[in-house]
Amino acid sequence: MKFMVIVKANASSEAGEMPSEAVLSAMMSFNEELVAAGIMKDGNGLHPSSRGVRVLFSKDGTTVVDGPFAETKELIAGYWIWECASLQEAIDWARRCPNPDREESTLEIRKFFEPEDFGEALTPELQKLADRLSEKIEAQAEA
Repeated sequence: MKFMVIVKANASSEAGEMPSEAVLSAMMSFNEELVAAGIMKDGNGLHPSSRGVRVLFSKDGTTVVDGPFAETKELIAGYWIWECASLQEAIDWARRCPNPDREESTLEIRKFFEPEDFGEALTPELQKLADRLSEKIEAQAEA
């Protein structure tokens, strides 16, 4: 099962405060453990929302809104993509994570949809298209 582990933003991450060498070292050691165990597939930190935009969709079209965005608790400061046997395994790994900030931090774990989750709506033709797109993405990553 594939999971996105979301590092929720807080006042420090939204202020653009960079982690100390000690925090970076602890996080790199944790990432090394994840990679060695075959769990981590991707991961990165994100710039504060002041450097981002939101694209809003409505019946009248799209609107682009510049950051920063209110409600820090709803923002993301970083993420991992993990492949785990179960949600419990992902939770167990998350519990081992060093605190990524100098204050309260939250990790949110969300499971990716799998083809069978879509039922009959995912026709064989759509599944073939999804497979072709995945192959192209992998080929581009290897290039």
